[in-house]
Amino acid sequence: MFSQGQLLFAVFFVIAFISLMIFSYRKDLKNHKLHYKGSYKILIVFLLTIGVLFLIKTFTQQS
Repeated sequence: MFSQGQLLFAVFFVIAFISLMIFSYRKDLKNHKLHYKGSYKILIVFLLTIGVLFLIKTFTQQS
């Protein structure tokens, strides 16, 4: 399906991409704490909303 070169490229790309993401996040950690304070509350509300919509869909579907 894929050649050995393509698989090696994919593996190295994923490793490099994840490494750069971690490096960038650690570099900006102070700014994240300052500017995105309390953003976990928005994430919780978003997840609860998705959960409620899923429950509504589950209970209102006809069998």
